[in-house]
Amino acid sequence: MTAHMMKDGWIGIVNGRPQVGAFAERSRRTGFEDVEAFTDMTGDRNPLHYDKELAEASVFGKLIVQGGVTSGILNALVAEDLPGPGSVFLEVAWKFVKAVGVGELITGRVEVKEVRADKPITKLETSVRNEAGDICLTGTATVFTVPLAKADPSQ
Repeated sequence: MTAHMMKDGWIGIVNGRPQVGAFAERSRRTGFEDVEAFTDMTGDRNPLHYDKELAEASVFGKLIVQGGVTSGILNALVAEDLPGPGSVFLEVAWKFVKAVGVGELITGRVEVKEVRADKPITKLETSVRNEAGDICLTGTATVFTVPLAKADPSQ
């Protein structure tokens, strides 16, 4: 009979293995420069982001940022905080339930729901709220974290 030894998939991960229930939050105020930067990256020039008169007459009643600007705070949370450096999205399932206006303060949150022991894969509950506390984005994400620990030069 051989003993089953499970490989620790979190060796070399900068922030180590996250714990179920751990969470992180980040806040930032959106700005028109975010809309322009996202347009530079993607070509999205939807008038709802640029034409104030048209946007104010729309169902949104204001200029709104692109959904990528809203979800972008979750990229920062995952890559910088939890699980941390080296993390990339494998899968996301997001619902955009409320538009974010230009100039609104948003707060992103990720909470660990599952952690694999054999591979650096984490399942997260994700959300973005506006400053009134309304949920603007909700969903889940699966994240893979690449080991970034530098090799010991003495070896």
